[in-house]
Amino acid sequence: MMYTDKVMDHFQNPRNVGTIPDADGVGQVGNPVCGDMMTFYIKVKDNRLVDVKFQTFGCGAAIAVSSMVSEMALGKTLEGALQITNMSVAEELGGLPKNKLHCSNLGADALHAAIEDFRAKKEGRAAKPAPGAHEHEEECSCPYCDGPLDEHKGVCKSCQVELAECPHCGQITNARGEKCIHCGAEISPS
Repeated sequence: MMYTDKVMDHFQNPRNVGTIPDADGVGQVGNPVCGDMMTFYIKVKDNRLVDVKFQTFGCGAAIAVSSMVSEMALGKTLEGALQITNMSVAEELGGLPKNKLHCSNLGADALHAAIEDFRAKKEGRAAKPAPGAHEHEEECSCPYCDGPLDEHKGVCKSCQVELAECPHCGQITNARGEKCIHCGAEISPS
């Protein structure tokens, strides 16, 4: 799998990494199949993105995509930032391998979710869940296949993966995995 020089640069030297403690909007999306998780934080002034930060747990392409999305969005109006698509991100990076194109979609989705969160807060309503957003709620679903969990949340009824709550972030992850798919923390073998 070959990455462009631009992808490698954004992976090795990601721009705008971090959080914004008083963010106007926060958007988080994840792909339970590959384990990529992206969170975007935005500050808005006069309908323009004046600061954009991200945290990404994932492969090199996911990190490069998050870095590129943050650069593409910074300084844009909210409407302009919503025009950022998976294809525009991939094109800006000089292309991505076909099996990594989903990463560019996650980056755009996380940015769009942060904008939706900002707008929802401004309007005093609950934000619509982002595509790929997985929240830890009582009616949890399997983070791998979205199937229903048994009443004790021990095993997915659909894919039979044994699940456990991560002691670090509280999200449900593979009990037999080495790392949590959400926060990347080491999981002690059960």
